[in-house]
Amino acid sequence: MTDPVLRRTLGIGDAVVVGLSAMVGAGVFVAFGPAAAAAGAALPAGLAVAAALAYCNASSSARLAALYPQSGGTYVYGRMRLGPFWGHLAGWSFVVGKSASCAAMALTVGHYAWPEHAHAVAVGAVVALTAVNVAGVERSVRVARLVVAGVLVVLVTFAVLALTSHGADPSRVVDGADGGPFGVLQAAGLLFFAFAGYARIATLGEEVRDPARTLPRAIFVALGIALAVYALVGLASVAVLGVDGLARSTAPVADAARAAGLPVAVVTVTAAVAALGSLLALILGVSRTTLAMARDGHLPRVLAAVDEKRRVPVRAELAVGAVVAIAAATVDLRAAIGFSSFAVLVYYAVANASAWTLDRSVRARIVPGLGLAGCLLVALSLPAGSVAGGIVVLAAGALAYCATRANTPSGTAP
Repeated sequence: MTDPVLRRTLGIGDAVVVGLSAMVGAGVFVAFGPAAAAAGAALPAGLAVAAALAYCNASSSARLAALYPQSGGTYVYGRMRLGPFWGHLAGWSFVVGKSASCAAMALTVGHYAWPEHAHAVAVGAVVALTAVNVAGVERSVRVARLVVAGVLVVLVTFAVLALTSHGADPSRVVDGADGGPFGVLQAAGLLFFAFAGYARIATLGEEVRDPARTLPRAIFVALGIALAVYALVGLASVAVLGVDGLARSTAPVADAARAAGLPVAVVTVTAAVAALGSLLALILGVSRTTLAMARDGHLPRVLAAVDEKRRVPVRAELAVGAVVAIAAATVDLRAAIGFSSFAVLVYYAVANASAWTLDRSVRARIVPGLGLAGCLLVALSLPAGSVAGGIVVLAAGALAYCATRANTPSGTAP
């Protein structure tokens, strides 16, 4: 008897929504402050580097997703193109890094909704959204569609009104000192944290219709929309607050709205809702990579079960939800963001290395080559604590691979 398979119910619009709900989330509400502190007046250069890196990663992910339309994303690509170790390392980086990102999104909800009890609210959000995902991916996408629509409307409205307010001055974009090349790279890493959701589309490879056509289109559409929104919001925030004011802000969009005389409560509520949308998509993507790794024995095989009625990986969903809830109850928000950024950049480095093997021509290797080099360079430019913690986790992942390989009869990775 064959194992139940996931149901192909999602079209291109649904896939774009899943990616947007992961990208246009808490990152746009928090990333510009620390990025401005790192890059100064060179903030636009940091955004450009992040966007270029996101394009390279999206291009590589799209090519690979069309060839391997399976749940697991770069875990599958690395295993098929580079070997089981690199697939395992990518999957490990994704599951661990994005679990930390899930915790960061949940804590963002808590800090906006009820700052005095941020951790408790974060845990409640994780439990509630895990229950939504367990109910079925189609319901998850319906919720994500509503969240994305509302967030986009508020962000675009905020940007237009802020740019046309009396206190706005677009020339402030170039005011102040810049942080130099290293500051630009660090800002790119911080802003890339907000861009990275398009890979969530690729992890749903077994649940979209006509994946060879749908996945590449959905990835580029979602990335293009997110880039346009980020550039508009960033320009509006700098025009109102200036680079120095933006660098000092812990809630840049809310502070810019206040300075422009716009309703701050609307921005605050939208930030919390956007973080919930990101959390919903993140849990969905992490559980699918967990499913793929469990199928191959790199995680406990009990997590590979798919519910026959709902056709969703219930055990993987519940396990991911439990891990994220524990993290949300204990970790620091900034530490979670830095650690997640490092792990996700490693994940995309494997994706670009995998795409490098698809075509031996020089022209075909330019984009994945730039993406691979960029991911490694930006990852190593992150704060030292994030880099050190990430290296320790990668080493733990390598040890876990050796353990799973040793436990198989053939002595090879499953």
